[in-house]
Amino acid sequence: MDTVETSSFPRTELLSVADTVAREKGIDRDQVLEAMEQAIQKAGRSKYGHENDIRAQIDRTSGEIRLARYMEVTETVENEATQLTLAEAQEHKADAQLGEFLVDPLPPIDFGRIAAQTAKQVIVQKVREAERERQFEEYKDRVGEIVNGIVKRVEFGNVTVDLGRGEAVVRREELLPRENFRRNDRIRAYIYDVRREQRGPQIFLSRTHPQFMAKLFGQEVPEIYDGIIEIRAVARDPGSRAKIAVISNDSSIDPVGACVGMRGSRVQAVVAELQGEKIDIIPWSPDPATFVVNALAPAEVSKVVLDEDAHKIEVVVPDEQLSLAIGRRGQNVRLASMLTGWEIDILTEREESERRQAEFKSRSENFVNALDVEDVIAHLLVTEGFTSVEEVAFIPIEELASIEGFDEGIAGELQRRARTYLEAENERLTQQARDLGVQDDLVGVTGLTPAMLVTLGERGIKTLEDFADLAADEVSDPAEGLLRDYEVSQTDASDIIMRARVAAGWFTEEELAATRAAEAARREAAAAADVPQQ
Repeated sequence: MDTVETSSFPRTELLSVADTVAREKGIDRDQVLEAMEQAIQKAGRSKYGHENDIRAQIDRTSGEIRLARYMEVTETVENEATQLTLAEAQEHKADAQLGEFLVDPLPPIDFGRIAAQTAKQVIVQKVREAERERQFEEYKDRVGEIVNGIVKRVEFGNVTVDLGRGEAVVRREELLPRENFRRNDRIRAYIYDVRREQRGPQIFLSRTHPQFMAKLFGQEVPEIYDGIIEIRAVARDPGSRAKIAVISNDSSIDPVGACVGMRGSRVQAVVAELQGEKIDIIPWSPDPATFVVNALAPAEVSKVVLDEDAHKIEVVVPDEQLSLAIGRRGQNVRLASMLTGWEIDILTEREESERRQAEFKSRSENFVNALDVEDVIAHLLVTEGFTSVEEVAFIPIEELASIEGFDEGIAGELQRRARTYLEAENERLTQQARDLGVQDDLVGVTGLTPAMLVTLGERGIKTLEDFADLAADEVSDPAEGLLRDYEVSQTDASDIIMRARVAAGWFTEEELAATRAAEAARREAAAAADVPQQ
Protein backbone atom coordinates (compact mmCIF):
# COMPACT_ATOMS: atom_id res chain seq x y z
CA MET A 1 0.00 0.00 0.00
CA ASP A 2 1.46 3.34 -1.08
CA THR A 3 0.91 6.57 0.91
CA VAL A 4 2.19 9.06 -1.70
CA GLU A 5 -0.03 11.60 -3.51
CA THR A 6 -3.15 10.02 -4.94
CA SER A 7 -3.28 9.67 -8.68
CA SER A 8 -5.47 12.09 -10.55
CA PHE A 9 -6.58 13.06 -13.99
CA PRO A 10 -8.02 16.31 -15.34
CA ARG A 11 -11.77 16.73 -15.68
CA THR A 12 -12.10 20.51 -16.17
CA GLU A 13 -15.44 20.00 -17.92
CA LEU A 14 -16.88 18.80 -14.59
CA LEU A 15 -16.58 22.30 -13.15
CA SER A 16 -18.47 23.90 -16.02
CA VAL A 17 -21.22 21.26 -15.72
CA ALA A 18 -21.44 21.86 -11.96
CA ASP A 19 -21.64 25.63 -12.51
CA THR A 20 -24.44 25.20 -15.06
CA VAL A 21 -26.51 22.84 -12.88
CA ALA A 22 -26.06 25.05 -9.80
CA ARG A 23 -27.17 28.12 -11.76
CA GLU A 24 -30.20 26.43 -13.33
CA LYS A 25 -31.41 24.79 -10.11
CA GLY A 26 -30.57 27.69 -7.82
CA ILE A 27 -28.43 25.59 -5.47
CA ASP A 28 -24.87 25.80 -4.20
CA ARG A 29 -22.05 24.70 -6.56
CA ASP A 30 -20.42 22.65 -3.78
CA GLN A 31 -23.61 20.63 -3.35
CA VAL A 32 -23.48 19.67 -7.05
CA LEU A 33 -19.80 18.69 -6.81
CA GLU A 34 -20.50 16.62 -3.66
CA ALA A 35 -23.22 14.78 -5.59
CA MET A 36 -20.72 14.08 -8.37
CA GLU A 37 -18.19 12.79 -5.83
CA GLN A 38 -20.77 10.39 -4.38
CA ALA A 39 -21.61 9.17 -7.90
CA ILE A 40 -17.94 8.48 -8.66
CA GLN A 41 -17.53 6.73 -5.28
CA LYS A 42 -20.50 4.51 -6.08
CA ALA A 43 -19.01 3.59 -9.45
CA GLY A 44 -15.62 2.94 -7.79
CA ARG A 45 -17.14 0.57 -5.25
CA SER A 46 -18.96 -1.27 -8.04
CA LYS A 47 -15.59 -1.84 -9.74
CA TYR A 48 -13.34 -2.55 -6.73
CA GLY A 49 -15.88 -4.15 -4.40
CA HIS A 50 -18.65 -2.67 -2.26
CA GLU A 51 -16.92 -3.86 0.90
CA ASN A 52 -14.07 -1.39 0.34
CA ASP A 53 -14.00 2.22 1.59
CA ILE A 54 -13.62 3.97 -1.75
CA ARG A 55 -13.61 7.78 -1.72
CA ALA A 56 -13.55 10.32 -4.52
CA GLN A 57 -12.56 13.98 -4.44
CA ILE A 58 -12.98 16.63 -7.10
CA ASP A 59 -10.55 19.52 -6.89
CA ARG A 60 -12.64 22.69 -6.68
CA THR A 61 -10.11 24.67 -8.73
CA SER A 62 -8.73 22.32 -11.39
CA GLY A 63 -11.57 19.84 -11.64
CA GLU A 64 -9.18 16.88 -11.13
CA ILE A 65 -10.75 13.69 -9.80
CA ARG A 66 -8.86 11.72 -7.14
CA LEU A 67 -9.97 8.19 -6.39
CA ALA A 68 -8.50 6.25 -3.47
CA ARG A 69 -9.06 3.35 -1.09
CA TYR A 70 -8.97 4.19 2.62
CA MET A 71 -7.83 1.77 5.35
CA GLU A 72 -8.17 2.62 9.07
CA VAL A 73 -5.40 1.66 11.52
CA THR A 74 -7.01 -0.16 14.49
CA GLU A 75 -5.96 -2.38 17.41
CA THR A 76 -8.29 -5.19 16.37
CA VAL A 77 -9.48 -5.81 12.83
CA GLU A 78 -13.22 -6.38 12.47
CA ASN A 79 -13.40 -5.76 8.73
CA GLU A 80 -10.35 -6.72 6.67
CA ALA A 81 -11.57 -4.67 3.71
CA THR A 82 -11.48 -1.36 5.57
CA GLN A 83 -9.16 -1.93 8.57
CA LEU A 84 -5.64 -3.13 9.32
CA THR A 85 -3.51 -3.54 12.44
CA LEU A 86 -0.81 -1.09 13.52
CA ALA A 87 1.93 -3.61 12.65
CA GLU A 88 0.55 -4.09 9.13
CA ALA A 89 0.24 -0.35 8.66
CA GLN A 90 3.83 0.29 9.77
CA GLU A 91 5.05 -2.06 7.03
CA HIS A 92 3.74 0.54 4.55
CA LYS A 93 4.30 3.67 6.64
CA ALA A 94 6.83 3.56 9.47
CA ASP A 95 5.22 6.35 11.53
CA ALA A 96 1.64 5.12 11.19
CA GLN A 97 -0.53 5.76 14.25
CA LEU A 98 -3.73 4.20 15.60
CA GLY A 99 -6.83 5.92 14.19
CA GLU A 100 -4.99 7.11 11.09
CA PHE A 101 -6.16 6.31 7.56
CA LEU A 102 -3.76 4.92 4.96
CA VAL A 103 -4.66 6.11 1.49
CA ASP A 104 -4.13 3.82 -1.48
CA PRO A 105 -4.53 5.75 -4.77
CA LEU A 106 -6.53 4.04 -7.49
CA PRO A 107 -6.35 4.46 -11.25
CA PRO A 108 -9.06 6.46 -13.05
CA ILE A 109 -12.33 4.67 -13.77
CA ASP A 110 -13.35 4.02 -17.33
CA PHE A 111 -17.11 4.56 -16.93
CA GLY A 112 -19.11 1.90 -18.72
CA ARG A 113 -22.72 2.43 -19.80
CA ILE A 114 -24.21 0.97 -16.59
CA ALA A 115 -21.74 2.74 -14.31
CA ALA A 116 -22.40 6.03 -16.09
CA GLN A 117 -26.17 5.56 -15.77
CA THR A 118 -25.82 4.77 -12.04
CA ALA A 119 -23.65 7.84 -11.53
CA LYS A 120 -26.17 10.00 -13.36
CA GLN A 121 -29.01 8.73 -11.14
CA VAL A 122 -27.03 9.54 -7.99
CA ILE A 123 -26.26 13.05 -9.23
CA VAL A 124 -29.89 13.72 -10.21
CA GLN A 125 -31.14 12.44 -6.84
CA LYS A 126 -28.66 14.49 -4.82
CA VAL A 127 -29.30 17.62 -6.86
CA ARG A 128 -33.08 17.15 -6.39
CA GLU A 129 -32.62 16.79 -2.61
CA ALA A 130 -30.47 19.92 -2.50
CA GLU A 131 -33.03 21.78 -4.59
CA ARG A 132 -35.87 20.80 -2.22
CA GLU A 133 -33.83 21.83 0.82
CA ARG A 134 -33.19 25.20 -0.82
CA GLN A 135 -36.95 25.48 -1.46
CA PHE A 136 -37.73 24.72 2.18
CA GLU A 137 -35.28 27.34 3.46
CA GLU A 138 -36.66 29.92 1.03
CA TYR A 139 -40.39 29.31 1.68
CA LYS A 140 -40.53 28.25 5.37
CA ASP A 141 -40.80 31.91 6.44
CA ARG A 142 -43.34 32.78 3.73
CA VAL A 143 -46.31 30.95 5.29
CA GLY A 144 -49.23 33.38 5.20
CA GLU A 145 -48.30 34.93 1.83
CA ILE A 146 -50.16 34.82 -1.48
CA VAL A 147 -48.11 33.49 -4.40
CA ASN A 148 -48.66 33.26 -8.16
CA GLY A 149 -47.65 30.27 -10.21
CA ILE A 150 -48.19 28.16 -13.30
CA VAL A 151 -50.03 24.82 -13.19
CA LYS A 152 -47.44 22.14 -13.95
CA ARG A 153 -49.71 19.09 -13.76
CA VAL A 154 -53.04 17.90 -12.36
CA GLU A 155 -53.27 14.41 -10.82
CA PHE A 156 -56.45 13.05 -9.18
CA GLY A 157 -57.66 16.62 -8.63
CA ASN A 158 -54.43 17.69 -6.89
CA VAL A 159 -52.69 20.58 -8.64
CA THR A 160 -48.88 20.85 -8.78
CA VAL A 161 -47.79 24.48 -9.17
CA ASP A 162 -44.51 25.84 -10.53
CA LEU A 163 -43.63 28.91 -8.43
CA GLY A 164 -40.51 29.71 -10.46
CA ARG A 165 -38.03 28.98 -7.67
CA GLY A 166 -40.03 26.15 -6.17
CA GLU A 167 -42.80 23.64 -6.65
CA ALA A 168 -45.98 23.54 -4.53
CA VAL A 169 -49.17 21.52 -4.36
CA VAL A 170 -52.84 22.47 -4.01
CA ARG A 171 -54.81 19.49 -2.72
CA ARG A 172 -58.25 18.87 -4.17
CA GLU A 173 -59.99 19.90 -0.91
CA GLU A 174 -58.09 23.22 -0.95
CA LEU A 175 -59.59 24.18 -4.32
CA LEU A 176 -62.92 25.96 -4.69
CA PRO A 177 -65.92 23.78 -5.71
CA ARG A 178 -66.38 23.41 -9.46
CA GLU A 179 -62.90 24.89 -9.99
CA ASN A 180 -60.82 23.18 -12.68
CA PHE A 181 -57.25 23.95 -13.68
CA ARG A 182 -55.30 22.70 -16.66
CA ARG A 183 -51.61 22.59 -17.46
CA ASN A 184 -50.05 26.04 -18.00
CA ASP A 185 -53.01 27.87 -16.34
CA ARG A 186 -52.05 30.72 -14.04
CA ILE A 187 -53.05 30.23 -10.39
CA ARG A 188 -53.00 32.43 -7.29
CA ALA A 189 -53.09 30.77 -3.84
CA TYR A 190 -52.21 31.13 -0.16
CA ILE A 191 -49.22 29.37 1.45
CA TYR A 192 -50.69 27.75 4.56
CA ASP A 193 -47.94 25.25 5.38
CA VAL A 194 -44.33 24.39 4.51
CA ARG A 195 -43.03 21.21 6.09
CA ARG A 196 -40.64 18.34 5.62
CA GLU A 197 -42.14 15.02 4.54
CA GLN A 198 -40.68 11.62 3.64
CA ARG A 199 -40.42 12.57 -0.03
CA GLY A 200 -38.80 15.89 0.88
CA PRO A 201 -39.89 19.41 1.85
CA GLN A 202 -43.39 20.28 0.59
CA ILE A 203 -45.11 23.63 0.06
CA PHE A 204 -48.90 23.48 0.53
CA LEU A 205 -51.21 26.06 -1.04
CA SER A 206 -54.89 26.78 -0.52
CA ARG A 207 -57.65 28.75 -2.20
CA THR A 208 -60.27 27.87 0.45
CA HIS A 209 -58.38 29.11 3.54
CA PRO A 210 -60.12 32.06 5.28
CA GLN A 211 -56.87 34.02 5.26
CA PHE A 212 -56.64 33.73 1.46
CA MET A 213 -59.61 36.06 1.20
CA ALA A 214 -58.19 38.35 3.90
CA LYS A 215 -54.89 38.62 2.01
CA LEU A 216 -56.73 39.33 -1.25
CA PHE A 217 -58.46 42.27 0.42
CA GLY A 218 -55.06 43.39 1.67
CA GLN A 219 -53.87 43.51 -1.95
CA GLU A 220 -56.97 45.33 -3.23
CA VAL A 221 -57.50 47.79 -0.34
CA PRO A 222 -54.54 50.14 0.32
CA GLU A 223 -55.97 51.10 3.75
CA ILE A 224 -55.65 47.46 4.88
CA TYR A 225 -52.10 47.23 3.56
CA ASP A 226 -51.22 50.47 5.42
CA GLY A 227 -52.82 49.23 8.67
CA ILE A 228 -55.53 51.92 8.78
CA ILE A 229 -58.21 49.22 8.45
CA GLU A 230 -57.87 45.87 10.23
CA ILE A 231 -59.50 42.57 9.34
CA ARG A 232 -60.54 41.14 12.71
CA ALA A 233 -62.32 37.94 11.62
CA VAL A 234 -63.11 35.92 8.50
CA ALA A 235 -65.63 33.10 7.95
CA ARG A 236 -65.97 31.30 4.63
CA ASP A 237 -68.13 28.74 2.95
CA PRO A 238 -65.62 28.43 0.06
CA GLY A 239 -67.02 29.18 -3.37
CA SER A 240 -70.44 30.12 -1.99
CA ARG A 241 -70.49 32.85 0.64
CA ALA A 242 -68.23 34.56 3.15
CA LYS A 243 -68.31 37.17 5.91
CA ILE A 244 -65.44 39.45 6.85
CA ALA A 245 -65.34 41.73 9.92
CA VAL A 246 -63.37 44.99 9.60
CA ILE A 247 -62.60 47.96 11.84
CA SER A 248 -60.99 51.32 11.10
CA ASN A 249 -58.27 52.89 13.26
CA ASP A 250 -59.17 56.26 11.72
CA SER A 251 -62.64 57.52 12.64
CA SER A 252 -62.82 59.51 9.39
CA ILE A 253 -62.58 56.36 7.24
CA ASP A 254 -65.53 53.99 6.84
CA PRO A 255 -64.04 50.46 6.89
CA VAL A 256 -66.93 48.86 5.03
CA GLY A 257 -66.99 51.53 2.32
CA ALA A 258 -63.23 51.33 1.84
CA CYS A 259 -63.41 47.56 1.34
CA VAL A 260 -66.32 47.82 -1.08
CA GLY A 261 -64.60 50.51 -3.14
CA MET A 262 -66.00 52.88 -5.74
CA ARG A 263 -69.04 51.17 -7.28
CA GLY A 264 -67.91 47.94 -5.66
CA SER A 265 -64.66 47.77 -7.63
CA ARG A 266 -62.51 46.49 -4.78
CA VAL A 267 -64.81 43.80 -3.47
CA GLN A 268 -65.65 42.71 -7.03
CA ALA A 269 -61.97 42.09 -7.73
CA VAL A 270 -61.88 39.68 -4.77
CA VAL A 271 -65.21 38.09 -5.78
CA ALA A 272 -63.87 37.48 -9.29
CA GLU A 273 -60.75 35.74 -7.92
CA LEU A 274 -62.96 33.55 -5.70
CA GLN A 275 -65.18 32.39 -8.56
CA GLY A 276 -68.19 34.55 -7.63
CA GLU A 277 -68.17 33.88 -3.86
CA LYS A 278 -70.60 36.35 -2.24
CA ILE A 279 -68.94 38.45 0.47
CA ASP A 280 -70.67 40.27 3.36
CA ILE A 281 -68.43 42.99 4.81
CA ILE A 282 -69.32 43.49 8.49
CA PRO A 283 -68.26 46.30 10.85
CA TRP A 284 -66.48 44.68 13.81
CA SER A 285 -67.57 45.68 17.34
CA PRO A 286 -66.05 44.93 20.77
CA ASP A 287 -69.61 44.49 22.09
CA PRO A 288 -70.63 40.85 21.40
CA ALA A 289 -74.33 41.66 21.01
CA THR A 290 -73.66 44.42 18.46
CA PHE A 291 -71.16 42.25 16.60
CA VAL A 292 -73.62 39.33 16.37
CA VAL A 293 -76.39 41.65 15.14
CA ASN A 294 -74.01 43.01 12.46
CA ALA A 295 -72.87 39.50 11.52
CA LEU A 296 -76.44 38.31 10.88
CA ALA A 297 -76.93 40.98 8.20
CA PRO A 298 -78.88 41.30 5.98
CA ALA A 299 -81.44 39.97 8.53
CA GLU A 300 -82.95 42.40 11.05
CA VAL A 301 -82.74 41.58 14.77
CA SER A 302 -85.36 42.56 17.37
CA LYS A 303 -83.72 41.35 20.59
CA VAL A 304 -80.50 39.76 21.83
CA VAL A 305 -79.93 37.78 25.05
CA LEU A 306 -76.35 36.81 26.02
CA ASP A 307 -75.29 33.88 28.17
CA GLU A 308 -71.61 34.62 28.75
CA ASP A 309 -70.97 31.50 30.86
CA ALA A 310 -72.12 29.18 28.06
CA HIS A 311 -70.76 31.58 25.38
CA LYS A 312 -74.16 31.39 23.76
CA ILE A 313 -76.35 34.15 22.37
CA GLU A 314 -80.09 34.06 21.73
CA VAL A 315 -81.30 36.22 18.86
CA VAL A 316 -84.96 37.14 18.30
CA VAL A 317 -85.99 38.17 14.78
CA PRO A 318 -89.33 39.18 13.24
CA ASP A 319 -91.28 36.17 11.96
CA GLU A 320 -90.81 37.14 8.32
CA GLN A 321 -87.02 37.50 8.82
CA LEU A 322 -86.41 33.95 10.10
CA SER A 323 -85.47 32.36 6.78
CA LEU A 324 -83.20 35.30 5.93
CA ALA A 325 -81.45 35.13 9.33
CA ILE A 326 -80.89 31.38 9.10
CA GLY A 327 -79.98 31.48 5.42
CA ARG A 328 -80.06 28.73 2.86
CA ARG A 329 -79.26 25.43 4.62
CA GLY A 330 -78.35 27.43 7.73
CA GLN A 331 -75.48 29.16 5.93
CA ASN A 332 -76.03 32.72 7.24
CA VAL A 333 -76.26 31.81 10.93
CA ARG A 334 -73.41 29.28 10.60
CA LEU A 335 -71.07 31.88 9.09
CA ALA A 336 -72.15 34.48 11.68
CA SER A 337 -71.34 31.98 14.44
CA MET A 338 -67.91 31.23 12.91
CA LEU A 339 -67.20 34.95 12.51
CA THR A 340 -68.14 35.98 16.06
CA GLY A 341 -67.11 32.84 17.95
CA TRP A 342 -70.51 32.71 19.69
CA GLU A 343 -73.06 29.91 19.51
CA ILE A 344 -76.16 31.56 18.03
CA ASP A 345 -79.71 30.38 18.65
CA ILE A 346 -82.37 32.10 16.49
CA LEU A 347 -86.01 32.47 17.53
CA THR A 348 -88.90 34.30 15.92
CA GLU A 349 -90.78 36.91 17.94
CA ARG A 350 -93.76 34.53 18.12
CA GLU A 351 -91.60 31.63 19.40
CA GLU A 352 -89.94 33.89 21.95
CA SER A 353 -93.32 35.19 23.10
CA GLU A 354 -94.72 31.66 23.45
CA ARG A 355 -91.67 30.53 25.39
CA ARG A 356 -91.79 33.57 27.63
CA GLN A 357 -95.48 32.90 28.36
CA ALA A 358 -94.71 29.25 29.12
CA GLU A 359 -91.89 30.27 31.49
CA PHE A 360 -94.17 32.85 33.15
CA LYS A 361 -96.86 30.23 33.67
CA SER A 362 -94.40 27.61 34.97
CA ARG A 363 -92.75 29.99 37.45
CA SER A 364 -96.10 31.32 38.62
CA GLU A 365 -97.35 27.78 39.29
CA ASN A 366 -94.13 27.01 41.17
CA PHE A 367 -94.67 30.02 43.49
CA VAL A 368 -98.37 29.18 43.96
CA ASN A 369 -97.54 25.61 45.02
CA ALA A 370 -94.42 26.38 47.08
CA LEU A 371 -95.63 29.52 48.89
CA ASP A 372 -99.36 28.73 49.00
CA VAL A 373 -100.27 32.13 47.54
CA GLU A 374 -102.85 33.38 45.06
CA ASP A 375 -102.12 33.82 41.36
CA VAL A 376 -101.90 37.61 41.68
CA ILE A 377 -98.96 37.49 44.13
CA ALA A 378 -97.21 34.75 42.12
CA HIS A 379 -97.59 36.84 38.94
CA LEU A 380 -96.15 39.90 40.72
CA LEU A 381 -93.07 37.92 41.81
CA VAL A 382 -92.44 36.60 38.29
CA THR A 383 -92.98 40.06 36.77
CA GLU A 384 -90.37 41.48 39.17
CA GLY A 385 -87.83 38.94 37.91
CA PHE A 386 -87.93 36.25 40.60
CA THR A 387 -87.22 32.81 39.12
CA SER A 388 -86.89 30.54 42.16
CA VAL A 389 -88.11 30.07 45.74
CA GLU A 390 -84.47 30.47 46.93
CA GLU A 391 -84.42 34.04 45.64
CA VAL A 392 -87.56 34.89 47.62
CA ALA A 393 -86.21 33.21 50.76
CA PHE A 394 -82.87 34.99 50.93
CA ILE A 395 -83.33 38.39 49.26
CA PRO A 396 -83.10 41.38 51.67
CA ILE A 397 -86.62 41.90 53.03
CA GLU A 398 -86.51 45.62 52.12
CA GLU A 399 -86.25 44.73 48.41
CA LEU A 400 -89.15 42.30 48.66
CA ALA A 401 -91.25 44.87 50.52
CA SER A 402 -90.52 47.53 47.87
CA ILE A 403 -92.59 45.66 45.27
CA GLU A 404 -95.74 47.60 44.48
CA GLY A 405 -98.65 46.15 46.51
CA PHE A 406 -96.35 44.52 49.08
CA ASP A 407 -95.40 45.74 52.55
CA GLU A 408 -93.03 44.42 55.23
CA GLY A 409 -95.75 42.17 56.64
CA ILE A 410 -96.42 40.47 53.29
CA ALA A 411 -92.70 40.30 52.52
CA GLY A 412 -91.91 38.72 55.89
CA GLU A 413 -94.68 36.14 55.51
CA LEU A 414 -93.49 35.26 51.99
CA GLN A 415 -89.93 34.74 53.23
CA ARG A 416 -91.15 32.60 56.15
CA ARG A 417 -93.17 30.38 53.78
CA ALA A 418 -90.26 30.18 51.31
CA ARG A 419 -87.81 29.08 53.99
CA THR A 420 -90.28 26.58 55.44
CA TYR A 421 -90.79 25.12 51.96
CA LEU A 422 -87.03 24.88 51.32
CA GLU A 423 -86.41 23.18 54.68
CA ALA A 424 -89.11 20.61 53.95
CA GLU A 425 -87.81 20.10 50.41
CA ASN A 426 -84.25 19.65 51.67
CA GLU A 427 -85.38 17.06 54.21
CA ARG A 428 -87.30 15.21 51.48
CA LEU A 429 -84.32 15.24 49.10
CA THR A 430 -81.87 14.22 51.87
CA GLN A 431 -84.08 11.26 52.72
CA GLN A 432 -84.35 10.39 49.02
CA ALA A 433 -80.55 10.45 48.78
CA ARG A 434 -80.25 8.11 51.78
CA ASP A 435 -82.86 5.79 50.23
CA LEU A 436 -80.58 5.66 47.16
CA GLY A 437 -77.71 4.51 49.38
CA VAL A 438 -75.83 7.81 49.76
CA GLN A 439 -73.76 7.58 52.97
CA ASP A 440 -74.01 10.17 55.77
CA ASP A 441 -70.32 11.12 55.49
CA LEU A 442 -70.97 12.27 51.90
CA VAL A 443 -74.19 14.06 52.95
CA GLY A 444 -72.09 16.13 55.38
CA VAL A 445 -69.71 17.56 52.73
CA THR A 446 -70.15 21.36 52.51
CA GLY A 447 -71.17 22.56 49.05
CA LEU A 448 -73.27 19.52 48.09
CA THR A 449 -76.97 20.38 48.18
CA PRO A 450 -79.62 17.72 48.84
CA ALA A 451 -80.63 17.85 45.16
CA MET A 452 -76.99 17.28 44.14
CA LEU A 453 -76.78 14.32 46.54
CA VAL A 454 -79.83 12.73 44.92
CA THR A 455 -78.25 13.18 41.47
CA LEU A 456 -74.94 11.70 42.66
CA GLY A 457 -76.78 8.73 44.17
CA GLU A 458 -78.67 8.15 40.92
CA ARG A 459 -75.34 8.23 39.07
CA GLY A 460 -73.57 5.74 41.35
CA ILE A 461 -71.56 8.06 43.63
CA LYS A 462 -72.68 7.06 47.13
CA THR A 463 -69.70 7.23 49.51
CA LEU A 464 -67.20 9.86 50.59
CA GLU A 465 -64.38 7.85 48.98
CA ASP A 466 -66.33 7.64 45.68
CA PHE A 467 -66.64 11.43 45.54
CA ALA A 468 -63.12 12.21 46.81
CA ASP A 469 -61.66 10.04 44.04
CA LEU A 470 -63.24 12.19 41.29
CA ALA A 471 -61.50 14.85 39.19
CA ALA A 472 -63.02 18.34 38.94
CA ASP A 473 -63.98 17.97 35.27
CA GLU A 474 -65.78 14.70 36.02
CA VAL A 475 -68.08 16.74 38.25
CA SER A 476 -68.39 20.05 36.36
CA ASP A 477 -68.10 19.21 32.64
CA PRO A 478 -71.15 20.88 30.94
CA ALA A 479 -71.74 17.88 28.67
CA GLU A 480 -70.88 14.82 30.78
CA GLY A 481 -70.17 16.04 34.34
CA LEU A 482 -72.00 14.28 37.17
CA LEU A 483 -73.43 17.62 38.36
CA ARG A 484 -73.88 19.14 34.90
CA ASP A 485 -77.52 20.00 35.72
CA TYR A 486 -76.42 22.45 38.44
CA GLU A 487 -73.93 24.65 36.52
CA VAL A 488 -71.10 23.92 38.97
CA SER A 489 -67.87 25.66 37.88
CA GLN A 490 -64.62 23.71 37.74
CA THR A 491 -63.20 25.84 40.58
CA ASP A 492 -66.21 25.13 42.82
CA ALA A 493 -66.07 21.43 41.94
CA SER A 494 -62.36 21.34 42.86
CA ASP A 495 -63.08 23.03 46.22
CA ILE A 496 -65.86 20.57 47.11
CA ILE A 497 -63.66 17.58 46.14
CA MET A 498 -60.81 18.94 48.29
CA ARG A 499 -63.17 19.24 51.27
CA ALA A 500 -64.26 15.63 50.68
CA ARG A 501 -60.62 14.50 50.62
CA VAL A 502 -59.93 16.27 53.93
CA ALA A 503 -63.04 14.62 55.42
CA ALA A 504 -61.82 11.26 54.08
CA GLY A 505 -58.47 11.78 55.83
CA TRP A 506 -56.38 11.97 52.65
CA PHE A 507 -54.69 15.08 54.10
CA THR A 508 -55.25 17.68 56.83
CA GLU A 509 -56.74 21.17 56.69
CA GLU A 510 -53.23 22.58 57.30
CA GLU A 511 -51.80 20.65 54.35
CA LEU A 512 -54.70 21.82 52.17
CA ALA A 513 -54.10 25.45 53.23
CA ALA A 514 -50.37 25.11 52.46
CA THR A 515 -51.10 23.61 49.03
CA ARG A 516 -53.52 26.42 48.17
CA ALA A 517 -51.04 29.07 49.34
CA ALA A 518 -48.31 27.53 47.16
CA GLU A 519 -50.67 27.42 44.16
CA ALA A 520 -51.67 31.07 44.73
CA ALA A 521 -47.98 32.06 44.91
CA ARG A 522 -47.28 30.17 41.68
CA ARG A 523 -50.13 31.97 39.90
CA GLU A 524 -48.93 35.36 41.16
CA ALA A 525 -45.39 34.60 39.95
CA ALA A 526 -46.69 33.52 36.55
CA ALA A 527 -48.82 36.65 36.29
CA ALA A 528 -45.84 38.84 37.26
CA ALA A 529 -43.70 37.15 34.60
CA ASP A 530 -46.30 38.05 31.96
CA VAL A 531 -46.24 41.77 32.90
CA PRO A 532 -43.75 43.73 30.75
CA GLN A 533 -40.93 45.30 32.77
CA GLN A 534 -40.85 49.09 32.83
